[in-house]
Amino acid sequence: MPENMPLTETSEIDARRRAMRTLALAAPEALEAAYAGFAGLPDWHFARRPETGLVMVRGRIGGGGGPFNLGEMSVTRAAVTLATGETGHAYVAGRNQRKAAIAAVFDALWQNAGLRPRIEDEIIAPLGAARDDADRRGAEQAAATRVDFFTLVRGDD
Repeated sequence: MPENMPLTETSEIDARRRAMRTLALAAPEALEAAYAGFAGLPDWHFARRPETGLVMVRGRIGGGGGPFNLGEMSVTRAAVTLATGETGHAYVAGRNQRKAAIAAVFDALWQNAGLRPRIEDEIIAPLGAARDDADRRGAEQAAATRVDFFTLVRGDD
């Protein structure tokens, strides 16, 4: 962390990063429902219309070894500006342009200090809980298929 960066700025950056991650990983249907149910949505316009492109995904051998190109994946990005001046950005995996636009709107709303607590309570927390629940269910399903291998050592008599 740079010496001249106050601690509060770092924690705000981390909080925004967490919120943007939650929005990007949310199910499209859940994000759409949250957008439709959000009362008092201010006017907004696209600063950058949703665009879909490819990014190279890289991996590491053994998780920490030499990097290698794993392949390409589709990513969609969008940027919106609220009537109040905040600009929100979103990058989402896949080709869902509507999801990217909605995530960018919520990112812009999150930046408004007056709306941030409401966005955290009504949007980010429920979407994060749904994602955590889906992750937990996936881990339970994976654990149910786990096979433990062991080796019996034969005596040399």
